[in-house]
Amino acid sequence: MSVADDFVMNTHFCPGPTSGGALPRRQERNGAPKRPVRCHRIAEVRQQQGVSVRSAARRMGVPMEQVRREERPDTNLTLSDLARWQKALEVPLVDLLVDNNAPLSEPILKRAKWLRLMKTVKALGELKASPAVSRMAEMLEQQVVEIMPELQDVGAWHSVGQRRTQDELGRIVEDIVPTTFARDGLH
Repeated sequence: MSVADDFVMNTHFCPGPTSGGALPRRQERNGAPKRPVRCHRIAEVRQQQGVSVRSAARRMGVPMEQVRREERPDTNLTLSDLARWQKALEVPLVDLLVDNNAPLSEPILKRAKWLRLMKTVKALGELKASPAVSRMAEMLEQQVVEIMPELQDVGAWHSVGQRRTQDELGRIVEDIVPTTFARDGLH
């Protein structure tokens, strides 16, 4: 992390450690733990854009575990991490930052809606439907591309799921299961 990243991320956006981990919980005067500081809203934007954890990991070239860790709102990220997320989600950087719980900007919300529409149109086109329905889906796809050309390469909704590649581990491998789990289940 550069000195500029350290200065900006720790002083202005999200005070806390520079390790890229979650911020420590502070305590209220009565001893109850305070909620951690919310640094960004990457997970919210990712879901709005219809990008899965797996797709985000592939776009950024990082493991899914890292994606899950980085998208936690209390994770302190560097500017270069935020820029990587901005590129993967194709949104302005400012929309990834927390702004007093303000909603996402209007263009981002509209793009998310168009993206969902295009995924539905592509799914309709993949159905084994009558020629008339296929033709209508094709015409609708062309009209959406005229409005938002960047959606041309969007794929259809996944019907069941996507198979993992050989180098990807399942979520169960990433989660720690206590050794007492099996023992407690037997009693």
